[in-house]
Order: sequence, then structure tokens, then C-alpha cells
Amino acid sequence: MILTPEYLFKRVEAIRPEFLAAQGITALVLDVDNTLTGDGSQQLDDSVRQWLDDMRAAGVSLTIVSNNSAGRVRPFAERIGLAWVSLACKPLPIGLAVARRRLGVRKDQMAMVGDQIYTDRMAAGLYGIRCLFLLPRTPYEKALSVRIKRKFEPRWIEEYYRRGGKLYE
Repeated sequence: MILTPEYLFKRVEAIRPEFLAAQGITALVLDVDNTLTGDGSQQLDDSVRQWLDDMRAAGVSLTIVSNNSAGRVRPFAERIGLAWVSLACKPLPIGLAVARRRLGVRKDQMAMVGDQIYTDRMAAGLYGIRCLFLLPRTPYEKALSVRIKRKFEPRWIEEYYRRGGKLYE
């Protein structure tokens, strides 16, 4: 099902290079809000900074794909040294296609990492790539649209567990 997560991670830091290598994933497309940082925050936890360093050291290509404007995404991405795509139009796969061309990888080598089923998971499903779905980093959401969509996400997470899925911590 296009909305049921394929993998569920507690936080981005739970995604390990060994897991990616076993899946043949060499490139990650990263959401920002409630994935790498709290909603609307420009701050990066030390644990996420270390995770980014670990991914780079393992040879994993990284880029940001966000529905936010360049004014939100650019300063954050530049501060942590990542390429970025803003106004990605997720759940449409437009931003993912741009990122894949820039990364120079096949679809089966890349995965979307994000915390929203109706944007990140759905975009990955429509584009035909895997999604490494995360629990939100913080319970806070500024946007009313996101707060509304969050009310419908538990159904899909329950389906993931019903199918034998596990939480990677």
C-alpha cells in the first residue's frame, strides 16, 4: 500500500549505514522539519550532526527535499553542507526526481527519509522508491494542515505493525 510505511525508525539517528548497505541504498533524500530538526527550527542536535558525519563517512550521498520555501531550507542546508530542493510539491514526486538526477543514482539506490505519511511516504511510493519513515522528532507542529493530517496517520502505522513491521531504534 502506498501509505503504509515500509520501515519505521524512532529517529533519523536509528538509520545505520549497515542497514542501508544491506538494502543497496547509497543515497538518502531528507526532509527537514521533524526529521532532521524540530518543526521550524534552524538548530541541529549534536546527535543528528554526528549521524550526518557517519553517513558521509560511509559514502552515503545526502540531499534535502522539502516542501518549504528556499528562505527556510537554504540557510539550514548550507549550514550543514547539504544540497537542497525547496518547494518540492510532495506528495508529487517532482522534488524527488530533481534530487535523483542531481545525485546521479538509480531509483533502487535511493530512499526518502521523512516523518509524514501524506507527503514523504506518499511521494516515495508514487516515485517508486523506498521510504524510511520516522516518528516525528517533536510533538509540535506549526501548520494546521500538518496537525490535521497527523490525525489520520495512526491507521497506516497500525497497518505497518499488523503486517509484522518493527520499530528500529
